[in-house]
Amino acid sequence: MISQTQRQKTLDPVPDDLESARAKLVYLYLEVAEGATIEEVGEILAMKKINVLSVLHSLVDAGHVEKRESAYIVAN
Repeated sequence: MISQTQRQKTLDPVPDDLESARAKLVYLYLEVAEGATIEEVGEILAMKKINVLSVLHSLVDAGHVEKRESAYIVAN
């Protein structure tokens, strides 16, 4: 069994220019999951695909997220 301290991951702060709660939520999920597809984000966060696409496009445009093949990841 993995102890709780072994599972903890230090998260970077959410970028200051993210004002939308949805954008912050998607950003944090992508950081914790180390990337996800549109379908995974929608399923896990209970968001409609159109909303996920909108948020992801705004995160990509702002340079916070990158698209790699079919998945989106937090930009380094």
